[in-house]
Amino acid sequence: MIGAIIVGLIVPPIYCWFLKKNIRIKMPAGVPEGVTNAFSALIPAFVILTGAAVIHGICSIGFDTTGIEIIYKVVQTPLQKMTDSLGGAVLMCFTGPFLWFFGVHGSTVVGGIMTGLLQANSLANQAIIDSGVEFTIANGGHIVTQQFYDQFINITGAGITIGLVMYMFFFAKSKQLKALGKLGIIPALFGINEPILFGAPVVMNPMLAIPFIGMPVIACLIQYFALYTGICPLYGATQIPWTCPPIISGFLLAGWKSALLQLVILCVSFFVYLPFIKKVDKMNLVQEKNQPVEDEDEDW
Repeated sequence: MIGAIIVGLIVPPIYCWFLKKNIRIKMPAGVPEGVTNAFSALIPAFVILTGAAVIHGICSIGFDTTGIEIIYKVVQTPLQKMTDSLGGAVLMCFTGPFLWFFGVHGSTVVGGIMTGLLQANSLANQAIIDSGVEFTIANGGHIVTQQFYDQFINITGAGITIGLVMYMFFFAKSKQLKALGKLGIIPALFGINEPILFGAPVVMNPMLAIPFIGMPVIACLIQYFALYTGICPLYGATQIPWTCPPIISGFLLAGWKSALLQLVILCVSFFVYLPFIKKVDKMNLVQEKNQPVEDEDEDW
């Protein structure tokens, strides 16, 4: 996967360079555009394929391996070790909501990069279980796996916005947030929070940036500590769909301790979002009453 990403970053700029420099086979006027485009691609395609063949030959003859295997050893293996560290986990959990805040689908971006590494950690954990050795960190168990991310960091959607939705549903005073709470509470239980992200909105909203980006990091620290100290069990290769509701998914994943850990994170989410969404609610209420926002809480 990482090899494919690297190739995808290298090949298009080379192809575009040839076209920008007009290094192509030119066809006479009157030739259909589709035929012209096909011939225009021949020179850059020949150069790219020749370069790939040369690299493959050097790796095969000189190092008795392939380019993808070299990338795996040089890039993926160190990355896999880094992802299992607390710093790597925090960076992963920070990046998703940070990208979401700017309107980029952070879960897809992070998932596209990290899934191969996280799944490898899950499979390595399962290998320890299958070997009959005690399943502990000391015996090579990994803390940060695909389940770590799906069932605890992205629970109820990016940013763990269930606390936001719960306030909207039960305590909101403004009509806008009340309506959003009713609209978003059921989807949130299944990990879908786009109605909230774009309806509140959370995206591009500096009022909610701190809890939205900070809550996954807090959840990461709580979960990492729980697994590292042995309070909760590590995860094997059992995969629970990310759409499975919280508490249920935790119980299916690793028993009642993981379900309780999910419940703790959900409760923390409410209190993390509370002061920020209360301010947004008050501002919306003032606007709905056609009163100037500056009249209230000017010290904010």
